[in-house]
Amino acid sequence: MKIFMSAPYCIAITRMKDGLIIDANLGFEETLGWKRQEAIGTRATDPRFNFWAEPRDRELMIEDLKAGREIIQREFQFRGSDGVSRPGIYSARPIRIAGEACLIFILQDITNRKRLEEERQKLEHQLLQAQKMDAIGQLAGGIAHDFNNMLTVIVGNTEMALNRVLPSERLHEALQDILNAGKRSADLTRQLLAFARKQPVSPRVLDLNDTVAGILKMLQRLIGENITLVWMPGHELWQVRIDPSQVDQLLANLTVNARDAMNKAGEIIIRTSNTILDEAYLSAHPESVPGEYVQLAVSDEGCGMESQTLANIFEPFFTTKKEGTGTGLGLATVYGIVKQNGGFISVDSEPGQGTTFRIYLPRYRTEVLEAEVHKAATKVQGGTETVLIVEDEESVLNLGKAMLEKLGYKVLAVKGSGDALRLAMQYTGNIDLLLTDVVMPGINGRELAEGISGVKPGLKCLYMSGYAADVIGHQGILEEGIHFIPKPFSLDDLAVKIREVLES
Repeated sequence: MKIFMSAPYCIAITRMKDGLIIDANLGFEETLGWKRQEAIGTRATDPRFNFWAEPRDRELMIEDLKAGREIIQREFQFRGSDGVSRPGIYSARPIRIAGEACLIFILQDITNRKRLEEERQKLEHQLLQAQKMDAIGQLAGGIAHDFNNMLTVIVGNTEMALNRVLPSERLHEALQDILNAGKRSADLTRQLLAFARKQPVSPRVLDLNDTVAGILKMLQRLIGENITLVWMPGHELWQVRIDPSQVDQLLANLTVNARDAMNKAGEIIIRTSNTILDEAYLSAHPESVPGEYVQLAVSDEGCGMESQTLANIFEPFFTTKKEGTGTGLGLATVYGIVKQNGGFISVDSEPGQGTTFRIYLPRYRTEVLEAEVHKAATKVQGGTETVLIVEDEESVLNLGKAMLEKLGYKVLAVKGSGDALRLAMQYTGNIDLLLTDVVMPGINGRELAEGISGVKPGLKCLYMSGYAADVIGHQGILEEGIHFIPKPFSLDDLAVKIREVLES
């Protein structure tokens, strides 16, 4: 009797002929919430103590017992005294007590077990999604490397050819079209890397209106023809400082999210405006800081969200989409980008009323901007120093050599790190700058620079690569104080960067 009473599960004994509850243990009270003394002497069908959430489950049990079948560990839903439906497992077996046919019923609440199982499945799903995104990122990085090498040759050689053709010649217009197409292709590669979150962050001062206008066509392709994309730029917009690829990523994630909320039909509105936030706004939005901001808002006419969903939308891997249709990383990425740039984000949404995301980016002060514009307007200059350029892609090497010679530099061009190291050891003159690819067969660019510095003290180094940021990071390049220029680059880009390195 002591074992019966103290068993950790709910146990009840009923009479087979009329369902009268003969006895129940303490687990009955703990699991169902009813006092055992109140239940004993009543029938199992008494509405006060009927714990079957689905009557059909009880009917199945009776059918099995009448057929002489024992029931072992069958899952079902039960209700206790609070009326809440919970998952459970029960077993039922006929027994005889004092010669009378009875039924012993054992119930275990598996709510916590179910919760842990769901959490385990959720973590497995998150790991799968993370692995999938990593694989996509690796693919994007590999494509970008090869594509950027080709674009370097296309853009660079076209730019060089333009300098040898008069603007009045018909060839000039054709070359300009090639150059523009090459630059647009470079933008597409940059956007591909941005979506894979592998783009080096290079913030710069920009007009958000210009940046948004430049990505509208791509956004329209993303959301489809059935959705109307409305662009409402603010007047005399203040400047902000952010990586343009991050703006691309913000808008891509928000517009795709809006498209899905509207079931692929409706209107998405993108707005920009200047906003001054005061203490009153801060009291309602504690995550904000008073000051001057540029607001980027994305509104949709979709299904909207209830408060519980709103509270979780920026959590990594949280998604309301069907399994296999969303990663749960889009809005988490949006939140991370906004925070990284010193801003904040607010969301207004109600079920059936659509959603508006408002991003606030700090205003970039005019006086600082004017200094940068003046610096950028300074005439690009070449030099007479000696530059050793190392690149394993011959077409890129030839282009780089031609660019450097056009800028006036004395050029030593070598294909591959092994030959470069041997040349540096044999060369009796001074080498002022090493311009090297990062990822090459044999030793990488960083190791090459360290090797040459041993025989050419004071050597300056500028790294170049078409690989994504994570690959370069593994080579130890994207560190504080390291000079780097991404492919593809123009003659002006190269000229400015070389002078920056040599004069540092």
